[in-house]
Order: sequence, then structure tokens, then C-alpha cells
Amino acid sequence: MSDLDRIRIGLVSISDRASSGVYEDQGIPALQAWLGRALRNPVEWETRLIPDEQERISQTLIELVDQAHCHLVLTTGGTGPAPRDVTPEATLAVADRVMPGFGEQMRAISLRFVPTAILSRQVAVIRGAALVINLPGQPKSIAETLEGLPHATPPAAGIFAAVPYCIDLIGGPYLETDAAVCDAFRPKSARRPPVA
Repeated sequence: MSDLDRIRIGLVSISDRASSGVYEDQGIPALQAWLGRALRNPVEWETRLIPDEQERISQTLIELVDQAHCHLVLTTGGTGPAPRDVTPEATLAVADRVMPGFGEQMRAISLRFVPTAILSRQVAVIRGAALVINLPGQPKSIAETLEGLPHATPPAAGIFAAVPYCIDLIGGPYLETDAAVCDAFRPKSARRPPVA
């Protein structure tokens, strides 16, 4: 029996083609693989593969937060400038508060690789007691934005380092990470003794 808090995480892959079976979804497996390495907590997964339809995306986020009681919801896909890319609009439509620093840092990381990173429109919001973050669509970009670029010059912090403390502040479970993958930051006053 683990002494670590249990967390429920919603993973939403948004793609017309993957949801219709044209190709296999890579977003959810990439997210589960990275989070499985980064988190020490026991995780209950809620996964959804849906098309790029704004109302459907909003309803899925509402369901995951309000009914499935996810503490964290991560989406992948649908954040570019194309007409069918409506994930940010769908996310903002269900938000109580916007957390702009997450999107700013994701774009800063991606700009190290491609100038078109400025075309990405990822947002992060709080709904109730849950944090909802739009991530890029490519598995490589997902890992880079979550983990950061610790060995780059200069290094760049990944966004996940701030997620556990954000979830603390909104009343969620206490997340512990594997520091070798992601060293979560908390002020000293907010830290618990590590669980063996």
C-alpha cells in the first residue's frame, strides 16, 4: 500500500484522423509513458480520443473535471492556426481562470527547435479544482515541453516542474516526481518529507 496520494489524470488526444481510425493515436501513449516515468504517485487514467470539434472538446473537459473528478487534464493536438484547430477555444470556454505562463513557456521551449513554434496556441486553465493544459501534438514536443531542456545552454525549465505546486494550491493531491525525470519545485514551506 503506497503512502503517496492517488491522482486521477485525464488524457485527451484531439485528432480527426486518429479518432476516425485513419492512423493510430500517438498522443495518449506518449503522455502515459512520460508521466509514468515522472510521477511516483499511483495514477488512475481517464483517456479520450476525440475529433477536432469545439463543443465535443469542451464537453469532454467538463466531463473529466466535473464528473470523473480528474485533478489534472492534459490535451494533445488542435492548437495550431488551421481552421480545425479549436482546442484552445474549447479549453478557454470551460475555464474559471487562465494560467498564461504554461503556454508562454511551452512556446519558449519549442522556439529552440523551430521558428514556427510561435504559431502554437496552447493554453492552460483552472476549472474547479483541476488544472487543464493543452500540449503540442507531437510526442517529441510533448516530452520536451513537459521535461524542459535541462542540458541545453542556457537550460530551459519544463512546465511540469510547476504542476505539482499548482495542484497543491488549488486543493488537489500532493504529487511527487522522480527528480531524475522532472524535479518539481515547491517553496520549502510547502514540501512534505519524501515518502520512501
